[in-house]
Amino acid sequence: MVRRAKPRNYGFLEKFTYFVPDVREMFILLALLLAGAFLGGLVQFPFLAILGREAGMEYAMLASYPLMFIPPMLYASIKSRNNSFTKSGLLLDNRHFSPLGGALCALLVILATLSAAFCSDAILAYMPEMPSWLEEALSSMTQGTLWVNFLCVSIFAPFFEEWLCRGMILRGLLGNKVKPVWAIVISAVFFAFIHLNPWQAIPAFLLGCLFGYVYYKTGSLKLTMLMHFANNTFSLVMSNIDAFKDVESWMEVLPGMRYWIIFAAAILLLVLIIHAFRKIPLEHAEGNLDPVKPLFED
Repeated sequence: MVRRAKPRNYGFLEKFTYFVPDVREMFILLALLLAGAFLGGLVQFPFLAILGREAGMEYAMLASYPLMFIPPMLYASIKSRNNSFTKSGLLLDNRHFSPLGGALCALLVILATLSAAFCSDAILAYMPEMPSWLEEALSSMTQGTLWVNFLCVSIFAPFFEEWLCRGMILRGLLGNKVKPVWAIVISAVFFAFIHLNPWQAIPAFLLGCLFGYVYYKTGSLKLTMLMHFANNTFSLVMSNIDAFKDVESWMEVLPGMRYWIIFAAAILLLVLIIHAFRKIPLEHAEGNLDPVKPLFED
């Protein structure tokens, strides 16, 4: 069923409905993201000058992180507005939760996210030691001022990164008839790439595949934002508990067979949850993304 969009000034995500980026436009979004990162880097200088290095870097994230996404968002918004007169669109946020229901879907995706994050720990445990400068930079994002870290890590990151990686990249690939499995993998690679280091990129790729599958089946961007929030907030909470601050792998906390028993249980839970989401029927070939007619088409 094709439905007409209803203009709603408060529907922020609807500003991008009519922009379904193709491959060329995805590279434009990436270039604009890098331009935004450059602008964000410039914004840090006043904070450093006023607050000093440590506090300046911390509080600068409140401005520099959102600023990084403003250029691609402006581009996508303008393209969507121009396309809305003559081209069909795809809603970024949909609600295909039946027969599971929204509340059960929310609970299952949180459990699936934490299970997948635990499983990715097994890969990270066998990777080379993280460079000290990177470890220090990541620690500053989780062990500094709690409200600043929560805002950046648990609010900004899930919103902006899901908008880009699922709402733009995956939705664009699916809307341009790329085979779903490849669309999910490519969007997960993009998600991994923007983290810029293998210690974050590997779990980001694994989680990105999971987020992508959930988006493909439900069309709900809010649901993948919830998954991203659950993962980041769990990491933030654990890094602020004294007993876990210096822990690099769950293997240090759960030695021997206990770790692998929980690992196997996490895999089993993940498989069962994915199987549950398979029960959600697909209404469109490109996944459960609702198409919307041009504004002036009868």
